[in-house]
Amino acid sequence: MAAATKTIAAHLDTVLGGLADVPVVSAMRYAVTGGKGLRGYLVLESARLHDIDEARAIWPAAAIEAMHAYSLVHDDMPCMDDDDLRRGQPTVHVKWDDATAVLAGDALQALAFELAAHADCGPAEVRADLALSLARAAGARGMVLGQALDMAAETASVPLTLDQITALQAGKTGALIEWSACAGARLAGADIRPLSNYARDLGLAFQIADDILDVEGDADKAGKRLQKDAAAGKATFVSLLGLGEAKRRANELMLSACAELDTYGSRADNLREAARFVISRES
Repeated sequence: MAAATKTIAAHLDTVLGGLADVPVVSAMRYAVTGGKGLRGYLVLESARLHDIDEARAIWPAAAIEAMHAYSLVHDDMPCMDDDDLRRGQPTVHVKWDDATAVLAGDALQALAFELAAHADCGPAEVRADLALSLARAAGARGMVLGQALDMAAETASVPLTLDQITALQAGKTGALIEWSACAGARLAGADIRPLSNYARDLGLAFQIADDILDVEGDADKAGKRLQKDAAAGKATFVSLLGLGEAKRRANELMLSACAELDTYGSRADNLREAARFVISRES
């Protein structure tokens, strides 16, 4: 994953290097720096699983990292989650200002579609499928819907139920993870269902692990403020299930995700390791 993250970062650096030397581009470059690179890694690994050359897969891998970075820039702003720390560094609106953060996020979102539709991804129908599915995953059917539901829950008089939190996180966190894991199959024109099922379990396990980190993680290792959910009185997987049951559920989802890869045999071992990483990470 570290090697994939380095490769994707170099590609994004080259792409951004072709843009004007203005503050908003500096903010874009800053926003895509650091992080685990899980989503981009899933793209490259799912492409490898389908014998897709990295020269093709690097474009959607960079696209999803740009899209993810945009979501973090906007999510951190005062009008949303109001965070001042991300990946161990000041958030974009803190380092620059609100207007620059809005524009940098907007530009990263647009860049994501540009990269997903790049000619080097393959035939026109493949590029169209990548862009259309990314739009659905990122917008009001997916990530944005999940974020809107999360914000609404902060002012709701009744805490969310477990089913409601699960549905919320399927959009907020899961939708982009699912797109990432399916990108290799889309590049190959193959059946996305095994990887889609894998990613749905992986995405939910990822969010449960995030909720666990918020309770017992190390802020220095996590690179962000922790225990905000409890302070805000938000319903989370931990608050509803308890810490022990949340850990058990995350492990159960990890095992289920791995089982969805049986059709690929040992070739999918790296994706199985990614699932194990998701529930054991410290950031």
